[in-house]
Amino acid sequence: MNSQDAQNHVQDPGATVEVETDRLALMARAHQAVGNLSEILTPLAAAFNKKGHSLYLVGGSVRDAFLGELGHDLDFTTDARPEDTRDILDAYADVVWDTGIAFGTLSAEKHGQQIEITTFRSDVYDGNSRNPEVTFGDTLEGDLIRRDFRVNAMAVEIAADGALTFHDPVGGLDDLLLQRLDTPATPEQSFNDDPLRMLRAARFVSQLGFKVAPRVVSAMTDMASQITRITAERVQVELDKMILGKCPEDGIDLMVETGIAEIIYPEIPAMKMTQDEHMQHKDVYAHSLQVMRQAIDQEEEPDLVLRWAALLHDCGKPDTREFSEDGRVSFHQHEVVGAKLVRRRMRKLKYSKHMVSDVGQLVFLHMRFHGFGEGQWTDSAVRRYVADAGELLPRLHKLVRADCTTRNKRKAARLQATYDHLVERIEDIAAREDLAKVRPDLDGNEIMEILGIPGGPQVGKAWNFLKELRLERGPLERDVAIAELKAWWEGEHNE
Repeated sequence: MNSQDAQNHVQDPGATVEVETDRLALMARAHQAVGNLSEILTPLAAAFNKKGHSLYLVGGSVRDAFLGELGHDLDFTTDARPEDTRDILDAYADVVWDTGIAFGTLSAEKHGQQIEITTFRSDVYDGNSRNPEVTFGDTLEGDLIRRDFRVNAMAVEIAADGALTFHDPVGGLDDLLLQRLDTPATPEQSFNDDPLRMLRAARFVSQLGFKVAPRVVSAMTDMASQITRITAERVQVELDKMILGKCPEDGIDLMVETGIAEIIYPEIPAMKMTQDEHMQHKDVYAHSLQVMRQAIDQEEEPDLVLRWAALLHDCGKPDTREFSEDGRVSFHQHEVVGAKLVRRRMRKLKYSKHMVSDVGQLVFLHMRFHGFGEGQWTDSAVRRYVADAGELLPRLHKLVRADCTTRNKRKAARLQATYDHLVERIEDIAAREDLAKVRPDLDGNEIMEILGIPGGPQVGKAWNFLKELRLERGPLERDVAIAELKAWWEGEHNE
């Protein structure tokens, strides 16, 4: 892979040698990553070359190749116009679809590899929305300089014979070596063109573990209000990608530090409450980040619901903090208030009903366990814990365990042992009963037949009575359930 336009601003000779060694190592890694796909990429490049066009692997795909993380979704740019790209892909790929041909983008699949190709762009922004007036460009450099960050503004040209040529007009490889996020143009111009790039900065901090250049942080702080130009749906997508990153706490910190979180998710910075003079409570914000990290450490794979619930489990504390006459602090029913805040905010961000319900329910339930430690729960209480959690129970287990952040090792061990005991109780009852499906011992049709009533609200009331009875006493013999139903029905009509 030849290097063109690569820049090196390091002046110290020793440091220069070290940087150049790192650079060569990255080059070799990227060359191997792209070369491994030569059977797919070389014929594609040859097809473009035959039509008189060039093809470049670009953006995040190049960055990930350098990092050794090149995936199955590949981004390309070309000087070919969309209609020409379509003709080439139709003859080359297994499947072709229109991703956004008005924006110059077409997608295809070849041997399981996802390919997205976009014509050079040199868009013009009006400064009022993030939607540009789409203008196709004629040069690779013009296309690269309009991208969000320098590390995403590198390209690898693929020749018809498979030769690779590296293009880096804005110094993206230097930023990659320094693990730095900076913009090709001034950050003010970049964020004015597309304010979503400020959220993308937080996302890349989380995903890549990079630091943000001081001028970018400054511009994000000054221009935070511009994020209101972005739709709730787009904000949601970036937030989720950030939360699912390797270091989500760093991305969240950046949003809080720059004031962006105050605008799009104010419940998060609100947790940065000043501690009382007696230090009676933890820094709720720092605690919440730690709980999220401890929840992540229990994951088998990234879990969006668990991570959001862990981050927000205590977001009701700012609204419920009270001080007693002796100066002690309390947060009574903060889980109830927090669940309401979470549901309201997630609805505003256009999350699905299922997502809103799951995260809200975990926040609502996260304190329930602490009643178990105050005395021996009855089997009925254990059943209700399982029934209220439903399919969220494995996540609730992880959240409750993660919520232990005390430095007191003896207290931490006691809490974990108490939860171990609750899990043993659940498993013991589950061995005797089907706790996963706690339902009444009689269904709706049986209720109507036994009571001699038609379908309607009364059947629902009877069903709920039997459900509560099932939770309280466990499975009942059929004749016992029928007798209890008839006794309840008689009582209902004799009141």
